[in-house]
Amino acid sequence: MKQGLQFLLLILSLNIFAQNSHVDTTQVVVFDRYNSVEAQNKPYVIMISTDGFRYDYAKKYNAKNLLNLSKNGVQAKAMIPSYPSITFPNHWTLITGLYPSHHGLIDNFFYDYKRNEAYAMSNRKNAEDGSWYGGIPLWSLAEKQNMISASLQWVGSASNAGGIRPTYYYPYHEKFTPSEKLGKVINWLKLPEDKRPHFISLYFPEVDGSGHHFGPDSKETEIAVHLIDDAIGELVQKVKDLGLKNVNFVFVSDHGMIKVDGRNPLEIPEILLDKNRFDFYNSQTLLRVYVKNPDEVKKVYKELKASKTDDYEVYLDKKLPKYLHFAAKDDKYNRIGQILLIPKAPKIFLEKEKKTSVGKHGYNPKIVPEMKATFLAWGPEFKSNLVINEFENINIYPLVAEILGLKITEPVDGKLKILKETLKK
Repeated sequence: MKQGLQFLLLILSLNIFAQNSHVDTTQVVVFDRYNSVEAQNKPYVIMISTDGFRYDYAKKYNAKNLLNLSKNGVQAKAMIPSYPSITFPNHWTLITGLYPSHHGLIDNFFYDYKRNEAYAMSNRKNAEDGSWYGGIPLWSLAEKQNMISASLQWVGSASNAGGIRPTYYYPYHEKFTPSEKLGKVINWLKLPEDKRPHFISLYFPEVDGSGHHFGPDSKETEIAVHLIDDAIGELVQKVKDLGLKNVNFVFVSDHGMIKVDGRNPLEIPEILLDKNRFDFYNSQTLLRVYVKNPDEVKKVYKELKASKTDDYEVYLDKKLPKYLHFAAKDDKYNRIGQILLIPKAPKIFLEKEKKTSVGKHGYNPKIVPEMKATFLAWGPEFKSNLVINEFENINIYPLVAEILGLKITEPVDGKLKILKETLKK
């Protein structure tokens, strides 16, 4: 335990948002909201995301609580992230049931040429501006149907995306320990029935931080997995002690992790360094190119194609594989770019003088299995001792809506039939 606490302090010191010490940790409460009588009789869902928790981590690192709990529920062999397998796009996909190209959050960092404005995950103004986000997140769906919701730092939960925020939420920061987060969830569940959230979304960043900084096979990542596993075991016990009926847990992750070849990175093609002709956006596992003169797109594509190495592929936005749902016809918000350079794992693109991390994600999960995510679920609504095949993460949304008895009011990409078999009825 002491080792785990020391590791937690390390991860917090490395936090991805490089926050200063003056962070507002106050809960935001929207008053004058109440559960309807009908909502008070509905099940509860606690949806937990552990960032970067690769599909095989629970067994690889013997996460006893997660394995035992899900054995009495449902285990997926893996869950397939949406492309690109990056944090913000996939968290928003999990909570809206839409592919990134359809909900607009196509990367952690991108530029919207219609708005003439950049989006950056580290920019609080962006993060809390719902106009960047498409779709109806589960908490908005619940609130609009008179069901109270709460969120502990899920992507977009401090924004007004979907038209309405959760009743209880916190702006994003990484000051809370896992145990502190559990206490806040339990406090929500102790509220009177008319004020008690029936949908709770909860986020843990620690495993992703360890995977990036030390790699997926490191002792530090093993410790992080056990840290979260202990937290989940503690949460389930505390919920049980409350005596609430029909509390269901959905444990997911946004993507996996792989050790990359940071010592021999791919160089940005020289032609793209001309800022008068191009903008490019490099997540290192995906290089998106915007050609300022549309008449040059095909010419530039041919040049890039002719000069490429065997370590990456070059695609026109119209020619990207259909199953990725990331091509031009899918790009609802025109944010992706006209040309995409996709490195083959474990290769990455890296600008000169820039640094990278030991572990990364973002690759095509259909080609790179290390990108696959986790899905485990248990509770009164779920079948017991059921192992299911891989499925796409867009299907979480209709599953949770079904458990909560919520009507989906706008079209989504996910289908209830994919995961209907996990439910008892």
